[in-house]
Amino acid sequence: MDPECSRLLPALCAVLADPGQPVADDTCLEKLLDWFTAVTEAGSSLLLLQENPCLVELLFHVLKSQDLSSRILSFSLRLAGIFAAQENCFQYLQQGELLPMLFGEVGPLGGAAWTAPAVRSGWIQGLRTLAQHPSALRFLAACGAVDTIFSLQGDPSLFVASAAGQLLVHILDLAMRGPAEGHRSPQACDWPACAQKIVGHIEDSLCSTAVPQVTQALSVLTTAFGHCHGLWTQGLWVRLSPLVARLLEKDPVPASHSLVDLLLSVARSAPSSYRGLWETLAQTLSHLSPTQAGPLALGILKLQDCPQALRTQAFGILLQPLACVLEAAAQAPGPPGLLEGAAGNSMTVDTLLSSKSACVGLLCCALAHLGLLQPLPQRPSPWPQAPLLGAAVTILRLCSGSAAPTSDVGSRLCAILVGCGRVQRAALDFLGALSQGTGPQELVTQVFSVLLEYLVSPESSSMSWMPVGHFQRLLPRKNEVRCSLSPCIPSPSYTPGRGRGQAGQLTPGPAAPLFPLQVLKKAFQATLRWLLSSPKTPGCCDLDPHTQLFLRELLPVLQKRLCSPCWEVRDSGLEFLTQMTRHWGGQAGFRQALLASEVPELTKQLLRDPESYVRASAVTATGQLSSWGLCATPAGHECPGAQQESLLVELLHILSTDSEGFPRRAVMQVFTEWLRDGHADVAEDAEQFVAGALQAASRDLDWEVRAQGLELALVFLEQLLGQRGSHCPYAVALPETAPPGVLAQALQVLCRVQLFEFAFRALFDCDRPVAQKSCDLLLFLRAKAAPCGSPQEAGDSPNVASVEATLQRWQAGEQGQPLGYLEPGAVVALLRSVDLEGLRDTLAESSDHVEKSPQSLLQDMLAAVGVLGENEADCY
Repeated sequence: MDPECSRLLPALCAVLADPGQPVADDTCLEKLLDWFTAVTEAGSSLLLLQENPCLVELLFHVLKSQDLSSRILSFSLRLAGIFAAQENCFQYLQQGELLPMLFGEVGPLGGAAWTAPAVRSGWIQGLRTLAQHPSALRFLAACGAVDTIFSLQGDPSLFVASAAGQLLVHILDLAMRGPAEGHRSPQACDWPACAQKIVGHIEDSLCSTAVPQVTQALSVLTTAFGHCHGLWTQGLWVRLSPLVARLLEKDPVPASHSLVDLLLSVARSAPSSYRGLWETLAQTLSHLSPTQAGPLALGILKLQDCPQALRTQAFGILLQPLACVLEAAAQAPGPPGLLEGAAGNSMTVDTLLSSKSACVGLLCCALAHLGLLQPLPQRPSPWPQAPLLGAAVTILRLCSGSAAPTSDVGSRLCAILVGCGRVQRAALDFLGALSQGTGPQELVTQVFSVLLEYLVSPESSSMSWMPVGHFQRLLPRKNEVRCSLSPCIPSPSYTPGRGRGQAGQLTPGPAAPLFPLQVLKKAFQATLRWLLSSPKTPGCCDLDPHTQLFLRELLPVLQKRLCSPCWEVRDSGLEFLTQMTRHWGGQAGFRQALLASEVPELTKQLLRDPESYVRASAVTATGQLSSWGLCATPAGHECPGAQQESLLVELLHILSTDSEGFPRRAVMQVFTEWLRDGHADVAEDAEQFVAGALQAASRDLDWEVRAQGLELALVFLEQLLGQRGSHCPYAVALPETAPPGVLAQALQVLCRVQLFEFAFRALFDCDRPVAQKSCDLLLFLRAKAAPCGSPQEAGDSPNVASVEATLQRWQAGEQGQPLGYLEPGAVVALLRSVDLEGLRDTLAESSDHVEKSPQSLLQDMLAAVGVLGENEADCY
């Protein structure tokens, strides 16, 4: 221990032992325990106590004080456990009977302080740290601590109860390490007395009629099989598995969730080593209710090595709810075509019809579990893609009320599910996951149909209705997937000019849809996933005819969404448009459909939306459209230069005047992408473009805008030096140097756009990410300038003393004076004179790096109670 810390320790112990002193907060006490842990791990705990007797005095004083705070008592118990973790120090503390008084019945266990959860938690954590050697096991048995731990398993504090269960597992593992060595599976008679007592308690709990006790036993076993990997665990399973299997004979099965956790924990550890495990898993699947069996079935299917029969049984459990839905909505008798044994389960049907909550819970769990299973390599094969698609479509139609089931069960399901947003979200997520597979065109057409139905939201009160559109007419009239469409769908009912005022401003559209907003967002996400997975037309790179037809139906719906009075809907529509354009901007079919719509014009109008989030999304979408030449024009054709120039001016105006940070950040990101991708109109005069963007960014109060401005500057610098692609400033190797002629020319351009004024000012920015980015940029440029042996080689060498003086004033916080125009030679000289490496190292340090030492911690805790003078406190 540091001598200065040893000097301060007695005063700190006196403060901690004094009930009249204000106690340091929990953070300081935790830091103090972390420090003592580090000290004891690096050296001898016994030597630490001998050199600092005040620590032992503190522990004794805690036992005598009657009015000490529960936090200090908990701290002392944990501190004693840290010291006693080393066996020689444990024996030293035992000589003075200190440990029995702290952890035995004569200590806090029998006092009023035990009612505080913090004290009980500290007692458990102290024992957990202490129990590291055989002497600790004998101590636990002698002081009766194990019985107390048993009782704490049912503590009203969940943290205490959980810690008690973990401590039991730790003690059991410690006790069994010796006898398990050299033995395949030690017999029960060979187990130590402490282990026998714990296992006996677990056996009694498993046989109990009280569900909480069964849950506690199963939780302890789950932790044991999940964290302990000794051979003794095999003997533990042999001894306790009959009791676990006996739980399945009860109706209902007690603590089913904990039972599932235990069986999966055993199966994940080493299933081949545990006799009868597969049979127990199969029996459990058969005895649990459909809702309870779902997590177990999913866990079984995720296992790498599992008997095929068990996998088939587990997959059937997951498929049963969807099979029941398909059967209930079927218009003609016949199997739904899932897996053999998945359909016709009366228990599943009863669960679905028992109540709305049970039906919703079962369907959501089944959809979520199948969605998690779909992308896994170990998913069942063959994968029933077509029936699953049909089931997802059917569930969505039952929820929207557009299905027309003919059976009584189907009608009852429809009544339960109609308008249920939770099931709609789960089904849309699952439908999006299924986009990674293939399916018959008939089903894909129905998928697009139901997605369009959800994007249109037929419950919107002000929507007009019209006959089925062209895309809907593609739906087959015979052998549909278990349900029929209603005879009409809502029309987007958007006409050119609607939704805009006389001045071209956006006006409120129809009333907000009845579908929850989250359902609409899920519908957008699922639609995007299906569109991006659509096949290309054979022999060409364009979209297939079905997708193009869907696009023509979709874009009028998107137009209506962009006119929604709900800003979240407008925002979701813009995000959807951005993603579509990013992936399909070069597809002729998409370009033709988009330019024939009013979507580009509406997107541009949303740049003036009253909501900042929408303006930011509109900036991103407009930038993406412009990158592909799809911005709005009166004639509906691709934009000429004049239109593009007006967009550039409008974005610069947003960057300079918008009151919110989100749109300004979006503009800088768009500008950076335009510059990086070589946008045609930006490339015409990149120097003027960069100068305007950097001028606006340098004055911005939002640090993210300034940081993005530095990113744009780096892209511009790389292009000037002939290096494409972004440079990683954290790379070990420095970038290659640039030829002197190229460098000199680049420096002149950079001086003209005033990049260095921006970069050097940002070097001393009050926001660390901006300063770090500026430092990386200047280091990159200095590495490129390495061929210039002296400032004269890069141009005329002016006297840079005044510039350096200005930088020093900036660093001191006086940033009023500008640098003015810099010559290339001055730039090279500044890059070499400024200690950029030292500044980078300083910026990489934490804000409290100077005063986070243990000495500082002790000084702060003492200063808080006035023991130290005013100037002695660090107070970081």
